[in-house]
Amino acid sequence: MEAKHVVQQEQLPLKDAKAAFLVSAYPSGGDKVRVQEYLDELEKLCETFGIAVVGRAICPIKKFDAGTYLGKGKLDELFKEVEELKADVIIFDDEIAPNQQRNLEAFFKHPVIDRTELIIEVFAQRAQSREAQLQIELARVKYQFPRLKRMWTHLSRQSSSGGGFVKGEGEKQIEIDRRLLRKRIDLLRKEIEEIVLQRNTQRSARKRSGIPTFAIVGYTNAGKSTLMKALTGADVYIENKLFATLDTTTRKFLLPSKQEILFVDTVGFIRKIPHTLVAAFKSTLEEAVNTDILLHLIDVSHPLAEEQATATLEVLKDLGSENRPIITVFNKVDACLDPGIVNKFRIKYPKSVSISALNKEGLDVLIEKVAEEVANLRKVVKLRIPQSEYKLVSDLMQEGKVLDSDYEENDVLITVEIPVQWQHKVQAYLVS
Repeated sequence: MEAKHVVQQEQLPLKDAKAAFLVSAYPSGGDKVRVQEYLDELEKLCETFGIAVVGRAICPIKKFDAGTYLGKGKLDELFKEVEELKADVIIFDDEIAPNQQRNLEAFFKHPVIDRTELIIEVFAQRAQSREAQLQIELARVKYQFPRLKRMWTHLSRQSSSGGGFVKGEGEKQIEIDRRLLRKRIDLLRKEIEEIVLQRNTQRSARKRSGIPTFAIVGYTNAGKSTLMKALTGADVYIENKLFATLDTTTRKFLLPSKQEILFVDTVGFIRKIPHTLVAAFKSTLEEAVNTDILLHLIDVSHPLAEEQATATLEVLKDLGSENRPIITVFNKVDACLDPGIVNKFRIKYPKSVSISALNKEGLDVLIEKVAEEVANLRKVVKLRIPQSEYKLVSDLMQEGKVLDSDYEENDVLITVEIPVQWQHKVQAYLVS
């Protein structure tokens, strides 16, 4: 059997799974309620993928086991529950090491995966564009790489009566697989780089057009696509599931002042998003970095709203966009049972608006805020620039919008609307 075929078959432990048992462990004396809420999110991920959750366990422990993550006594308890509930797969809320995964699978005699692998598979299931599919495959291959030995444990059982892994066919096959995976990683990166170049070309054209661009960012299922549809009437996919949207969508919008702007719907963020996915999706997430203003959407009806908002801001910081102007949008206020929560958020995020994207409530106030931010993006200045520095004039023509120009002696007199970040470049040439 060729190595590439085995890799494809073995990398999908969720392929035939219909029932999952969820496990979360936390240090004794920790916040059990918070762990419960994390498991709720993990269950939602299972629902998105299409697996029913038949049981869940929260395990307070004094010390994590290096070989099996949990101690023998706790594993014996879980084994009985898994068998009674007829679970097909065991899913841990935290990332488990490759050796722990192998040992746990040997113990449970069922596939064992972690939150990271589940998120990758959910992404793989829901990706639509070629770029998203390539990025997810890259993430999956990188995640799979250190776990090759796990995939070949079936060969170790065939070649050793003791059941241990021995050097032989499996060992040779792992080396072949490693070479295949390295080659695949290189090919995927090249394909993604080509798409990124196309994206950068489109982005440059958009920048030259001078149309202000707003990225709608936020935790997964915060209502970003619903807001996009409410504002622009865009035909975007909307579903009450995590990661309903993986591909960016850009739509035009006309402000009451007749100013044209662009809204960009982005992929949702999530707590403990796998590093492989952050890296793989960086080019897509950079849509948020390379826009003028961010609309940070927070689902204030969610019990973990504050933590979700923080997780989103941390990802934005990783992408270097924390200094972008941000309008914080409190969504689903109609479903928020405690008005005090919204007031608490207003104190933390003063430049904010409360809305219900689903019911189209508060959108007029949001549009006013958007118009204010657009007005702050560009300034009209009158400049006197020596002809010897005509390159600056050329740059201004490219980056700004020339309203008037004239020549006087050896100078160029120009009235131009420029991005505010250009003000320091023209300060010396300002005409009062």
